[in-house]
Amino acid sequence: MGVAARSTSGPKGRNGLRACVPLRSEKAMARRTYGQLEKRAAEAADRLHVLSEQIKSIEGAMSANAELKGAVVDYAKTRPVFSGYKAAKYSKKYLVEHKAEIALYRAAQETFRRVLSGAKLPKMDALKAEYQKLAAEKRATYKEYRAVRKDTHEVVTAKENIDRLFGLTDTQKNKEQER
Repeated sequence: MGVAARSTSGPKGRNGLRACVPLRSEKAMARRTYGQLEKRAAEAADRLHVLSEQIKSIEGAMSANAELKGAVVDYAKTRPVFSGYKAAKYSKKYLVEHKAEIALYRAAQETFRRVLSGAKLPKMDALKAEYQKLAAEKRATYKEYRAVRKDTHEVVTAKENIDRLFGLTDTQKNKEQER
């Protein structure tokens, strides 16, 4: 344990020193320190989960942004074809000739409805700027995530080592808590 130990009144050992028994305060301090380690491990794991959820949220926003940008490009490319289809008064012949382009136009419109939920279509420059902002936010969050993951790994490893050193397992901990 620590340096502050009392000697027993028993016989001297081989080296002429009395056996040392840890003081009760040292045991209490060790339990308190272990408790702090457990608390720190739990807090680090919670923080890791929060950062992981933030990264997933950012990635979802980036995916929606990329999907929207793709739909804008498809819409812009196929709009003249659909205008011709409307001008031809929805002719079946025109539809057969331009079926792929019209399907792409309708898919782009469906993407707008699904992603924007009726909101106004943003400009492509705004979409690009938002994507860059999200990418920068993801990089910063992921940098913090890596640091927290490393810290969590170190704390959990230290806690597991102490558990093994003291021979504590989950069942033994539960028994101690029941007492």
